[in-house]
Amino acid sequence: MPLCHSHGRALSRAIACALATLSFAAHADDEPQRATTLREVRVSAASHDSSVDPDMPSAVETVSAAQLDRLNVVNVEDALKYLPSFGIRKRFIGDENATFSVRGTSNQQSARGLVYLDGLLLSNLLGNNWANPPRWSMAFPENLARVDVIYGAYSALYPGNAIGATVLLTTRMPDRLEVTGEVQAFTQHVDDYGVDRDFGGSRQSATIGDRSGRFAFLVGVSHLQSNGQPLVYATQNLSTRPGGARPVGGAIADTGANGLPRQIVGINAEGQEATSQDEAHVRLTYDFTPDVTGGVTAGYWNQDMSHRTATFLRDADGRPVWSGPVNIDGRQYTLPANYFAPSTRQSRNYLYGVSLGTHRDSGWNVEGNASYFDMDRNRDRVASAVTYDGAGLLTAGDGSRWRTFDLRASHAPDGIAPNTHTLSFGYHYDGYRLDNASYALDAWRRGDAGARTASNGGSTQTQAVYVQDAWQLLDAWRLTVGARYEQWRAFGGMRATATASVAYPERKESHTSPKASLAWTVSDSLLLRLSAARAYRFPTVNELFQGTFNGIALINNDPSLKPENDLSRELSAEWYHDNGVARFTVYRSDTRDTLFSQTDTTVFPNVTNVQNVGLVRTRGAEASYDARDVVWPGVDLTANVAWTQATTVTNRKNPASEGKQFYRIPRWRANLVATWRATERLALTLAGRYSGRQYNTLDHSDIHPDTFGGASDFLTFDAKVTWKAGDHVDLGVGVDNLTDRRYYVYYPYPSRTYLVEAKFHL
Repeated sequence: MPLCHSHGRALSRAIACALATLSFAAHADDEPQRATTLREVRVSAASHDSSVDPDMPSAVETVSAAQLDRLNVVNVEDALKYLPSFGIRKRFIGDENATFSVRGTSNQQSARGLVYLDGLLLSNLLGNNWANPPRWSMAFPENLARVDVIYGAYSALYPGNAIGATVLLTTRMPDRLEVTGEVQAFTQHVDDYGVDRDFGGSRQSATIGDRSGRFAFLVGVSHLQSNGQPLVYATQNLSTRPGGARPVGGAIADTGANGLPRQIVGINAEGQEATSQDEAHVRLTYDFTPDVTGGVTAGYWNQDMSHRTATFLRDADGRPVWSGPVNIDGRQYTLPANYFAPSTRQSRNYLYGVSLGTHRDSGWNVEGNASYFDMDRNRDRVASAVTYDGAGLLTAGDGSRWRTFDLRASHAPDGIAPNTHTLSFGYHYDGYRLDNASYALDAWRRGDAGARTASNGGSTQTQAVYVQDAWQLLDAWRLTVGARYEQWRAFGGMRATATASVAYPERKESHTSPKASLAWTVSDSLLLRLSAARAYRFPTVNELFQGTFNGIALINNDPSLKPENDLSRELSAEWYHDNGVARFTVYRSDTRDTLFSQTDTTVFPNVTNVQNVGLVRTRGAEASYDARDVVWPGVDLTANVAWTQATTVTNRKNPASEGKQFYRIPRWRANLVATWRATERLALTLAGRYSGRQYNTLDHSDIHPDTFGGASDFLTFDAKVTWKAGDHVDLGVGVDNLTDRRYYVYYPYPSRTYLVEAKFHL
């Protein structure tokens, strides 16, 4: 199927929208100046506006709403891309599979990170890979008050899935009537592997909110249309067979990540993704008393996606060649009938949540949160050949879901003095259900499901109780100790084909995770903290009963997998100044039985599935600096650098990986963001990101990084100009990948991308 036409006119359309917005701006009261504080909360002095526990025994980073306004942000995950030790697997704007890597956690280990929106879980812990990302689209970037990131599982308040990091998204609630609208447009030009055209799209959003006495509400809707660059190229290893079939032209000679010659013959598999997404979000809060607030949240996210394919091959008459035996430069290749088969994906998801809690400065506080995420419709359709509506396969995950419940109580003294305690304890529940099935289709695009060809599914459930005590030993010394007891079980596991089925027995495990942290306030400007924690990350439903679900294949895995067992240590120094803060952290993590999809090379034939890797050891160091008015007034600076050595120490099923840097963990990462607030209305931002060499294989057999399938090191620069054009209109123009650096992390990542935006607000 041919690729879509260019979206190069997106910029002109957005500029027209911006001018229209400016001309229709109303004349209401001036908007209060947005806060621009770089650090609104620190571990030692959290406020009610923060979701971070004030006694958090680990490194915390914060991004404010004002900072987000000055960055190129289209999707919520963009808020994380300049944080220390972070990497975002975002292949194009609107990528539904945007996972993150942090410290020794790779972007293929999505279950080692947590994302919450106002206390409601967005992380898709049904699986542990790129196909199970957080559901970022349930949050609107323009409605965020702040983003807090907690590094590691050092707090008893969070489960072992926090081994990597915990991201807390906080929605701002209005104090008065607010009506906002935003339009963004973006475009990039791609010149790679025979593709020479523009790809782009746009996003529109609108919100309305108000507060009347004790009641407040915020309602938002948005629509995203995006055509990403081609992601997967059809490759053929250099053939040794002499050509005897029909000669074709158009193939591109290339070198693969393994260093071997190959031919690029087109775009297949995920191909070029064209996505249309609709989101809606409602949040209601009610203050029952000045100290007691309840909240209700509802979210909706719908996506229609097409995976478009193309062949580069042409016969002697110039006609496209999609399959069969072909002769390329005197060598014969055979292309399967489904080699360039197109596919589609349709998703419809709902999020529901309720919360009730107190927020007193001292004494007792109690908080409860419950959430339910329903993957109401989750269907992938793939053709059996290159045909508009011939036979195909439907893979449906309708009804897969998760639900959570948290109840927490805490007691804080009236003041911090020697021998005072701040106590927290609580209960946690989560349950996950996976239900996948594949069906034959007579008409792959719109046909009804035919005979069932395969199915699998199952459930996991975790219950936990925890306690944490922050004990002020002396004026300058605080000891925080805690423990989390978790009881996990897997049940209802099954897999079936058209003629047979097998059920897996129920499993149960229980583990206790102790935590400890000692903090020393050396002076008013210096804090030292040493923390250590044990954490267990239990297998997900996908890892146990399914493996990777990509809409095209079901890969069954081992239902007897062990949980990951992690022991982490961290030493941090934090310096506070009048205009900012600096942090230096060294850390070490030893993770036994790491869960990862790999090939068991010790058996024949080789078996590829999710397995336990014996021991992965991570050592690292981070330095970060955030400050306002650096060197001269109006210049804000955020800078960080991180070194990570994540080594596969023992791996008996893949011995060649031992002693190697773990999968997709670069040794070096660095970020720099400089903003010049030239006037009260004009700000200019320049940012840079560096990521060192990483590997797409555990044994480092991908020796050629700068090619499709490889993993490049890269240095990219981003820029943005924001202008408050009027009392009710903000305009922005930005560029990502300013120098047009071509780089790959298996997939090709975006070229130079232009962004224009206009915001209207009352």
